[in-house]
Amino acid sequence: MIATVRQLTMLGGARRSGLVVAALLGALTILFGVGLMATAGYLISRAAERPAVLSLTAAIVGVRFFGLARPVTRYLERLASHDVALRSLGNARARTYERIARLSPTQLQDRRHGDLLARFVADVDSLQNLYLRGLLPPVVALAAGAGAVGVVAAILPAAGVVLAASLAAGGIVVPASAAVLAGRSSRRQATARGALGAELVETLAGSDELVVYGRGDDRIERLRAADRSLVRVARRAALADGTGDGLRLAVTGLTVAGVLAVAVSAHAAGTLDRVLIALLALASLAAFEAVQPLPEALRQLRVTVAGGERILELVDREPAVSDPADPLPAPQAPFTVALEDVSVRYAPGEALALDGLSLRLEPGRRIALLGRSGSGKTTVANLLLRFVDPESGHVTLGGHDLRDYRLEDVRGAIAVSGQDAHLFSTSIRENLRLARPDATDGQLEAALSSARIFDWVRSLPDGLDTQVGEQGRELSGGQRQRITLARALLTDPQVLVLDEPTAHLDPPTAQRLVEDVFAAAGARCVLLITHRLEGLELVDERVFLPEPHAAEERSAA
Repeated sequence: MIATVRQLTMLGGARRSGLVVAALLGALTILFGVGLMATAGYLISRAAERPAVLSLTAAIVGVRFFGLARPVTRYLERLASHDVALRSLGNARARTYERIARLSPTQLQDRRHGDLLARFVADVDSLQNLYLRGLLPPVVALAAGAGAVGVVAAILPAAGVVLAASLAAGGIVVPASAAVLAGRSSRRQATARGALGAELVETLAGSDELVVYGRGDDRIERLRAADRSLVRVARRAALADGTGDGLRLAVTGLTVAGVLAVAVSAHAAGTLDRVLIALLALASLAAFEAVQPLPEALRQLRVTVAGGERILELVDREPAVSDPADPLPAPQAPFTVALEDVSVRYAPGEALALDGLSLRLEPGRRIALLGRSGSGKTTVANLLLRFVDPESGHVTLGGHDLRDYRLEDVRGAIAVSGQDAHLFSTSIRENLRLARPDATDGQLEAALSSARIFDWVRSLPDGLDTQVGEQGRELSGGQRQRITLARALLTDPQVLVLDEPTAHLDPPTAQRLVEDVFAAAGARCVLLITHRLEGLELVDERVFLPEPHAAEERSAA
């Protein structure tokens, strides 16, 4: 756990000065509470003796000071601790995204979408509790507990010993007992939450099919089973929390009784003024505010660490592809892209996704790559974009190995428009600007014109600001394909790869789309990856891939 906590603190990157201020204010808040209870106990006991009012002035001022100072420091402590937590959460989000963004899409295909969503959202959000409810409470408890014991011991050493032993029991034994009762519920809770999220996402995504085939009830039962699993884990955690609270209250009561016993004994022996008995008892009672959050802090820390491990499992993955240490300058057009006897395997032990493929993409050429599903067609697109590197052979761009260029330069020279290209739930304008954020409206219109869809966009009431809906569902299949094509053209690539662009389209629409794409491509090289016949009469060369391998291609569409 310690190693994981260290990694998570580095991921959050909280400022040390902020942590020190938050811990100091937290300790002061508790000590001011101890001071308030102690001075109030002394004032009540001393006032019962009916002394001169002026002799109570110091105690009255003390009560007022601690009574006013405590809420002020509590407020400042909340500001400081939440500032640390929220800043570290922002850092953790940004760094998690940056590290995961370096991973090739092929490195995330072993995870369900719902589980990835839970990791990106719920598990990352739980990191705000790392400092706020996990690491700061023990530090505050140690500082405030030591201060309270010091005050009590200065008045009556025996009472200080009782309080120190009790605080140790309340701060160590009680949380440890609650943790034993909780068992592995913290780790299971993160896993169960991810499983429920995955089931929810898949159910919503496939709701139409579930209704059509009458399997909605079966799927709902799976959701209920996942929910029951999460509830069982949460109940066990709640039982541990409740047991911890009960043990802490028991220790608190025994502590007050023990302090009273030694204080009364000291008074009977003539070594302690009777007005100090209430002071010691109430100060000891208030001191337990320091250890009160510790059972919850330990449980919260375990939950956070469990979620953090799920994040680190992704964050710590080494990218399958990366920029070279000394990259070549960006390639200048015109250039040729070539696959030279390339073999690809996505993971050790898996079957080859491509085996000895050679292919030349020369400027202005139209090439069709044909093959059955699973034969490696999409793997070719992954190679060209460097989502995966060849196990053997070479992919060259302008005569240099693709691995000698920066990823950004490769993906600026080669663009892919595929059947599964994603449209975000925003406007046409913003979906286009994904490829080129600084593009002007004129450049967007030119790209749409090249994709033969600008006239339709211009006819819409909101034009470029028309919302496309989630995953472009407000558009037809052909319209989605043309907008994703316009987005690819906006990058002005020299090689345009069309990965199954006519999937889900009727033959006449598919034929028109291919004709328009070839017309829009101009002098660019176009690689048409398809298993259909539309547009094949327009290509210069047809390349056939062999039968698919026994192992199904992991990245196949």
